[in-house]
Parts: sequence; structure tokens; C-alpha cells
Amino acid sequence: MAQHREDLVAGDVTTPVTRGPYRKGIERREQIIRSASEVFGEQGYIGGSLRAIGDRVGASPATLIQYFGSKEGLLMAVLDDWTVQTARWAIPTDPPGLEYFRAMPALMDYHVDHRGTLELFVTISAEATNPNHPAREFIQRRYADVVRNWSEKLREAVARGEVGVLTDEQIEAEIRILVAVLDGVELQWLLGADINLPALVTTYIDQAITRWTTA
Repeated sequence: MAQHREDLVAGDVTTPVTRGPYRKGIERREQIIRSASEVFGEQGYIGGSLRAIGDRVGASPATLIQYFGSKEGLLMAVLDDWTVQTARWAIPTDPPGLEYFRAMPALMDYHVDHRGTLELFVTISAEATNPNHPAREFIQRRYADVVRNWSEKLREAVARGEVGVLTDEQIEAEIRILVAVLDGVELQWLLGADINLPALVTTYIDQAITRWTTA
């Protein structure tokens, strides 16, 4: 597939603009990934067929294979896109210590506005408990990164004197419990519980900080 580009010059800056068939191919690929994200979020990877995904974009399963090589390849593309999309709600200023945890309710605001993104992660995470699931390594790595990064923030709070002295074992336990609480309330919200997700997370974060400061 030929790639056609047109350079637009503004002063000393040259910006390449993708045009023609190549651009259409990229847009088609993105359209398929969005549809696959919806189907996998609703039906899971196992239940979400290539035909169901193709029907949403007016493409045959063979066309999807042509773009991604296999159903597993399409799932990997979906997870890569999920990583890019969710990086946008990462706490932008990376505040130190306890301020990082106090900013977490903003993540829940993002979930409320992007239900499908949360639904995809929860569904695939549940399926990935199967050792043979293609997303298992991705989900394991995701949780390991979260526990490590959040533990560093709590360790930073200890070093700054914002909370009481906590051992590494206590810090990891606190963070794993925090992750479990957030996952739990998110799941309840997805299941239709009449809860204010950001407010409920704010309540728990406040309670956790009180516990840490009196350690």
C-alpha cells in the first residue's frame, strides 16, 4: 500500500501530513480497534468473535485477520490502545507523597466518563485468571506496575514525614488493599450499583490516609 505525504511548511518547521490510501488504512485500523474494544468489553475475549467485531465496522473476519494477523493480534492491538488512552488520565503533575493519593478520585471521574474503557479492563482481567489467556502477561504486568508505583508514593510520604513509619511489608499490604478496594467499587458500579464512584473513593482514601498518619 503506497504512502502519500504532503509537507506543510510553517516558518522553519516542516510537518508531514499523511494523505491518501495510507491515511485511510490507518483510520480503518483504528475503527476496527475501537469496535473490538467494545465487543471484548461486553463479551470478553473468548465470547467476542471476529464476526461480531466485523459486523460493527462492515468488514469480514478475513479483513480483520489481514490487518492484525489473528484474533490474538487484534487483542494485543486493543490492549496497546487501552494503554495509550488510559495514560491520559494518569495524574498529570505527578504530585509527591500523599497528594498523589488525594488526586485519585479524578481517576474515577475518568471512568464515569469512559465506561467502556473500564469495562474492557475489568472483563479482560477476570478472563486472564486463566493461565492460557493471551492477555494474562499484560494484566499481571499492569498490576505489578501499579503496586510498585503506588508503593513508591507511600514510601515517599513516609520519607517526607507525612505519615507514620511503615515497613515495606506494611506499605505493600496497604497498596494491595487500596487496589482491591478500587477494583471492587468499580466492579459494583459497572454492575449497576447506585453509588457515586468518585465520592466513595474519596471517602476510602481519606480513611486510608488517617490510618497511615496514625501508624
